[in-house]
Amino acid sequence: MIFRLSQKLNTKIKAGTLGAQALHENPFADWSAHLFSADRTQYIIICNTRSLYSTVMYAKGITNNNLFITRALDGLREFMEDDGQEFIYTRLISPASATVRFAKALDRSVTGSMNDLIYHATMYLIEDEMAPHNVGFKLNEIPFSALTYANPRETFKSLVATPDPDPTRKT
Repeated sequence: MIFRLSQKLNTKIKAGTLGAQALHENPFADWSAHLFSADRTQYIIICNTRSLYSTVMYAKGITNNNLFITRALDGLREFMEDDGQEFIYTRLISPASATVRFAKALDRSVTGSMNDLIYHATMYLIEDEMAPHNVGFKLNEIPFSALTYANPRETFKSLVATPDPDPTRKT
């Protein structure tokens, strides 16, 4: 499993020097994560690199890479169970989490889309006073140009049927 960390998140969890990594062959084992603040509270957004399927969690107490891995996997499992994606987590993500590597962001398309997700998440957290867990459900309904205007939830579910080639990249 690969977690692609932003520089800000890498500084917080002290994961060391991040190198470039190609996309993981298992589309469910490649996730991007970024640290952001909303109303003086730190949050972490975790997005599936190929589909932008996302969840948001509190960053408080996450001070090293081991805590990050544990909390990220727990957060993904809990969110996916509540979103009806438990099968995907149990069969495709959990087995891949036996070996975790850290890497830097894949490309500007993913980084830009994550920045857009963070903008929306901040609005939901502050203006709508949503809990971080619930923000993910709203984020996964937003259509993205990087996904040819599909939403992350539907793109994520479609990866089960067509894991290769990468359906989120425009040619």
